[in-house]
Amino acid sequence: MTEELFRADGYLRECEACVTAVQGDHICLDRTVFFPEGGGQLGDTGVILRTGGVSVRIIDTLSTEENSLVHVVEDGADLPQVGENITARIDWERRYRLMRMHSALHMLCSVVPAPVTGGSIRDGQGRLDFDLPEPIDKVELTGLLNQVIARDRPMSMQWITDQQLAEQPELVRTMSVKPPTGTGTVRLVHFEGVDLQPCGGTHVSSTGEIGSIRVRKIEKKGRQNRRVILVFDDSAS
Repeated sequence: MTEELFRADGYLRECEACVTAVQGDHICLDRTVFFPEGGGQLGDTGVILRTGGVSVRIIDTLSTEENSLVHVVEDGADLPQVGENITARIDWERRYRLMRMHSALHMLCSVVPAPVTGGSIRDGQGRLDFDLPEPIDKVELTGLLNQVIARDRPMSMQWITDQQLAEQPELVRTMSVKPPTGTGTVRLVHFEGVDLQPCGGTHVSSTGEIGSIRVRKIEKKGRQNRRVILVFDDSAS
């Protein structure tokens, strides 16, 4: 199993690691800072640096059915050997945008009082679908969201057991994605005074880091389903 350093610290940009397996275009490491696609968040991209300065481009990171984390390399890459020591380095600017947007979606959960039926985080955009029959005003929601973000509330993490989560079903906001259970403990992401829910993704350390957000579009996707699409408000001063 790969030691997933990003679970405890989403700000780590690189780490030293050892190659444990090479299977086609997949590389496994004993430890990594690369986040695998999951929970709606894209997998990290970046590079693996070999001895002598050889750079291997990582175009995606995935979790396989065997519950192992794999780094997907670009075609034609000069692959490392099993047992080789390397440096794993993520594309930090991209990761940081994903962290900001993921945290923004948690803020959205805090201001829309309805269960979440789906969602995704892309580079520069995120969306959540809500089980909500009534329409939402886009301008009003944008204002509420930015008010919460501007409070600059700190983020912290805590762990509870699978059993404790089962006894507190109200913590689970997302109906379409199961919380990351099965290892005996579940990580809760807590934005102080704003939002608390199980989540395995990466997040900023305070809401102020998210920056200004704009509700780009609200779509009706069914009788009781509203899709809210967020983007960064680059026009904000």
